[in-house]
Amino acid sequence: MDPTVNPTIPPTEIFSPPVMPPVVPPPITTPPPPKKAFPKLLIFALLAIILAAVGALILPKLFGGMGKGGQVNLTWWGLWEDASTVTPLIAEYEKANPKVKIQYVSQSQQDYRERLTNALAKGTGPDIFRFHNSWVPMFAKELDFVPASVMSASEYAQAFYPVASSDLTSGTGLVGIPLEYDGLLLYINEDIFAKAGKTPPATWDDLRQTAISLTTKDEQGVITQSGVALGRTENIDHWQEILGLMMLQNGVDLTKPTGKLAEDAINFFTLFSSVDGIWDATLPPSTTAFAAGKVAMYFAPSWRTFEIRQQNPNLKFKTVAVPQLPKSNPNEPDVTYATYWAEGVWARSENKAEAWKFLKFLSSKDSLEKMYQNASKQRLFGEPYPRVDMAGLLTQDPILGPLVTQAPDASSWYLASRTFDGTTGINSQLSKYFEDAVNSVNAGNPAAKALETVAAGVSQVLSQYGLISQ
Repeated sequence: MDPTVNPTIPPTEIFSPPVMPPVVPPPITTPPPPKKAFPKLLIFALLAIILAAVGALILPKLFGGMGKGGQVNLTWWGLWEDASTVTPLIAEYEKANPKVKIQYVSQSQQDYRERLTNALAKGTGPDIFRFHNSWVPMFAKELDFVPASVMSASEYAQAFYPVASSDLTSGTGLVGIPLEYDGLLLYINEDIFAKAGKTPPATWDDLRQTAISLTTKDEQGVITQSGVALGRTENIDHWQEILGLMMLQNGVDLTKPTGKLAEDAINFFTLFSSVDGIWDATLPPSTTAFAAGKVAMYFAPSWRTFEIRQQNPNLKFKTVAVPQLPKSNPNEPDVTYATYWAEGVWARSENKAEAWKFLKFLSSKDSLEKMYQNASKQRLFGEPYPRVDMAGLLTQDPILGPLVTQAPDASSWYLASRTFDGTTGINSQLSKYFEDAVNSVNAGNPAAKALETVAAGVSQVLSQYGLISQ
């Protein structure tokens, strides 16, 4: 029943007696007041508020990062490169894409990995960020896959050195684009070699004999000139990569670093200190010692050149390819050790598509050459090119030439120094196990026993990231 209609009052019965008695009127029942209809304007107002609230929640997900007029805002966390190196490229991209604005934030290397991890966990991470080639397991859940529309796997493999495809693959896809490449080089003090009439060694046996002949000591047996900075961990910069290189060249499975091949590698590494007396714990860090002209040979990536030049502008040095083991087949490829950085896109970024387009632009030959030139205005050279088709631009360079010559056959692993991954990072954890092993062997303990502990530690660390199953 419609509540606005009055209820029916039952009719009074009619009698026809001879005498009409007085009629007493029935009590008058007052009908209930009609209910008021809900004002239509108020309904519309409530609907508008609800729609606005829903829009505030949904629209940022659909068009997040967009400013007025559909503008896309990207944040890029960089490392090592000064803003002046990349700003001209950003301006060029923004001019061609006026609705895209890119903010480059140069990060400090100190605690970088932890700060990046925390920002991503809080949902406040950058759209694009730099990460080390060995960090893929640590960021696998946060890294977006390179879209095939930006670069297919085959295009990627043709563009970059093979180690990039190997390192920067997670699950079923590629998760980073390198804007540079670096790896181990053997630095040569040209004055020491020229004075002794020596040539750079091609094999490890050659290197050992050359290092012995170029080491000098005073009357008290104190090393005054070292033939090579090798054999220890406390004052050998990049010992992790050097030991990793030796093991890979010797055919060691670094996920299970036990057995004769692994023992031979760690024994060879330590004998430069424990047997030959070419290096000891009293010497300064290897980079400092080489820069001072007190070391004939020294291993490091190309970027150490800047530090050496800063400490000693007059030092005459060059780099050569790292030594190899003797080959039964001369056609066997050389093995070198890569350590470099790449750019990734946050999987939860609201502007992933635009971020990948920007990285594709940066990784083009034209952009990489411009960045190299921009960086060269501030230091000796820019980032070595990661592209196969740009190697010819650097092959004659006295520092970078040997680097790009070896790059096609480079390998890598999680033994890496100066990645600033914190005490809990994959590099730091693995380094500690191998460091203890090297120190143990230098103290006279059997390599087999030391490596048993390393193998257990490696298994535990790698299983954290699903790289092996225990």
